[in-house]
Amino acid sequence: MDRMSGSGVTRRATLMGLSSLAGAYALPAFANNSQSDALHENVARRVRVLAKGKDVKLRLLLPNGSGGNVDPIIAEFQRLTGVDVVTHETPVDEINTELSLDALSKSQKYDVALPATFGLPDLVAADALLPITNFARRYEPAGFRKDILFGVGDSFDGELYGFQTDGDAYTMFYNKNMIEKAGEKSRFEDQFGEPLHIPQTWQQLDRQMAYFNRPDDGQWGGLLFRTPGYVGWEWWSRFHAKGYWPFSPEMEPQIASDAGVEALEEMIRATRNLCPEATYLGLFDNWERYSRGDIYCNIGWGGTQKYLNREGSKMRGNMVFGPTPGGVIDDILLITPYFNWGWNYVVTSNTAFPEIGYLFALFASSPQMSTLAVRQDDGFFDPFRPEHYEDPGIVAAYTQEFLSVHRASLENAIPDLYLETQGEYFRMLNESLTRALNGEISPRKALERVARRWRLITKSAGLAVQRDRWMQLRSKYPPHIRSKLRDIG
Repeated sequence: MDRMSGSGVTRRATLMGLSSLAGAYALPAFANNSQSDALHENVARRVRVLAKGKDVKLRLLLPNGSGGNVDPIIAEFQRLTGVDVVTHETPVDEINTELSLDALSKSQKYDVALPATFGLPDLVAADALLPITNFARRYEPAGFRKDILFGVGDSFDGELYGFQTDGDAYTMFYNKNMIEKAGEKSRFEDQFGEPLHIPQTWQQLDRQMAYFNRPDDGQWGGLLFRTPGYVGWEWWSRFHAKGYWPFSPEMEPQIASDAGVEALEEMIRATRNLCPEATYLGLFDNWERYSRGDIYCNIGWGGTQKYLNREGSKMRGNMVFGPTPGGVIDDILLITPYFNWGWNYVVTSNTAFPEIGYLFALFASSPQMSTLAVRQDDGFFDPFRPEHYEDPGIVAAYTQEFLSVHRASLENAIPDLYLETQGEYFRMLNESLTRALNGEISPRKALERVARRWRLITKSAGLAVQRDRWMQLRSKYPPHIRSKLRDIG
């Protein structure tokens, strides 16, 4: 998209031009290196050439909790290149805002950053990110990105912007001790007429949470997120499991349909069987609460498993895992795993070192370095390349049982709403869902309110361009899921 204003040219557009020239006129940077050299070593060699005789110091913006993953990569990058990397950490829910403010103020505080993948379209709109398409053509080996198990969010409007470095597909966690307690399976089957097994549908999950919710015994059915910033993700999963697209091909919201209302009504009923703290616990507090061992199920990511699998956790060795539940469409089970977070290496539009910033991101995303990052027990990056699942250190950090569920979920995940103004769409959704969950507004009125606001958001962003983006995004859903989703007609 053309983001120039008047006759002026933005800094980002200038850097785009420079990177295009570099890709058009330079020979492949690694052409003369041994094919046996590891990618990160080739990248380091190129950085040394670019940085020679210059005072280069990269500034990296990180979300809290990721330092454990990134610090070993920085140490190796500095050792191999002589280039210093200085980090700044910010709360996980604020990093995208921090990056946008830096772009707007032109303060040039950061060169490289790790924003959440769902925010990349809005960061592009804020002129905060540098397109890396031409750098990728020059430096990335053939097939490099094909080995990234989920890379849908790395590009936007035909340009490449990032490196997915965290495989955040939603997964489910279940308390094994509760399931295997003497008599529970037979009592559950007598009561509901079905075996007690890993839930395949949201209805089965809701029944199991209700069954295990026993407040008088100090036991709770679940700890699914009910904080305002996170509730939209569960509803998004429940709605897709009904077998419908959230927008029609013409970008008409379809969420206030009977299916959407039913999904929200199910969430409201399920909330009665959650631990009371679910209404206000954020990410890390949610993990700590579930680790006490008195709650049946939780929803989360690989980082959740890393935390719960640590030494001293009451849930270590006490969990079984499953994908997010699905629904039954035309008598066929439809499971809709969901990629709804993930950290993404990007290069900022304000950087004075665009090529070196890109090369650092490539270095960190290389097979050897990304494996080293994901392996760290004190960080929360999750596997996203095939070789990660074979690494003994990663298997030890996550367990083989979890990794099997995680990989299947990652490879079959539906994407988040990767459209411009994604933040506005989901802010409105989260706000109205929260009001409905609190009993302030009916489910149907809540979703009708969202639909009205979504129409205005789409109009503001440009109906034609949003419609084209949406149809492109629909085409990136896993084929077996895409074939089952319908439009309201």
